[in-house]
Amino acid sequence: MLLRLPTSVTEAQECLAEGAVPIGGATLVWATWQRDGFPERAMSLRELPEANVIGPEALGAAVVLNRIDDRIPEVLRRAAGSVGTGAVRRTATVGGNIVGSTLRCLLPAALVLDARATVLESDGPHETDLTEVLAKRPLLLGLRWHRPIASAYRKLPGEAGGPPPLVVAAALHDDGSGRHRLRVAVRDGYDVLSGDTLCDTGAGTDAEQILHALKNTALGDLTAAAWEVVGRQVGNLLRCPGSH
Repeated sequence: MLLRLPTSVTEAQECLAEGAVPIGGATLVWATWQRDGFPERAMSLRELPEANVIGPEALGAAVVLNRIDDRIPEVLRRAAGSVGTGAVRRTATVGGNIVGSTLRCLLPAALVLDARATVLESDGPHETDLTEVLAKRPLLLGLRWHRPIASAYRKLPGEAGGPPPLVVAAALHDDGSGRHRLRVAVRDGYDVLSGDTLCDTGAGTDAEQILHALKNTALGDLTAAAWEVVGRQVGNLLRCPGSH
């Protein structure tokens, strides 16, 4: 197998045109390749500057999960810290988790940040939403978002060999009109559902009214047990947004 390490977007585009397979951290594909055979050409973005950005409003696809630090919003930082073991986090990448994994542990956090994706296709790089990324599985270069006012993340304990544990991610954003927009995303099993609503925060906040509004989104399909977790997470975030 010939492994290419492009150092520019143009070079990465040439690698794609040659049929090179993106490998991320190879944590998800290595066992399959050992069983089924290795591709002739593979490509890693670990030397591409655009794919290694870490900042309060951007994260590159080649960044390994254990490099995600307090420059990143809490919801995404905690999501990365909950993935696998320390050994996995030292190898697994942002792009591999979102595009290559069936669990997509980072996806709920990216959704509540309202993140946009920069992807590379045959006609060059362009920006798109996460829905297209999941549907088409292009080569992800990175994510960008507007910094939230506050965010929170919770992952319930899971059982070995059991279904994926429930994940609840939430973030508050400035709506630009003097109010806040609350975004919530939940991974329940292998499904990820999300919804948002305008809201106020602080001592007089009516959390029940806000939860009722969220139930009129795609989140309305959640189980009662999942809604209980969502309710606690949302209530905490609305009461003390500055502490998250």
